[in-house]
Amino acid sequence: MAHNENHWKTSSHLWRKIKHLAHEMRTNPTPAEDKLWQRLRRKQIHGVKFRRQHTIGRFIVDFYCKEAALVIEVDGPTHQCTQAEDALRTEFLQSQGVTVIRFSNGAVWNHLDVVVERIAEHVAGPLQHP
Repeated sequence: MAHNENHWKTSSHLWRKIKHLAHEMRTNPTPAEDKLWQRLRRKQIHGVKFRRQHTIGRFIVDFYCKEAALVIEVDGPTHQCTQAEDALRTEFLQSQGVTVIRFSNGAVWNHLDVVVERIAEHVAGPLQHP
């Protein structure tokens, strides 16, 4: 039983660190994330709510919509993960029943309407087919 108690303490400690980091990331978003957030916030897409820097398991995702089970990631030059790490992260998120879509900073900056349209298509699908 002592092993389980230590496990939960470790998990609780990690959870606090992740929540604190997510809060800092919400406070200081990248310019591309902030630009996309202006189009996602206040239920502007099909009336669904998006969260910024939301934690799922041990991961912090850029944007999350519970109603559509959708994660949106915006990857830029400061993106720290390798392709292998991204694949593991995406595999975990998909195992939780979440669809993951990724956009580059450039796509957000140069083609925001196309990005928003693609997000709207993903959101509309689950809303039409519960």
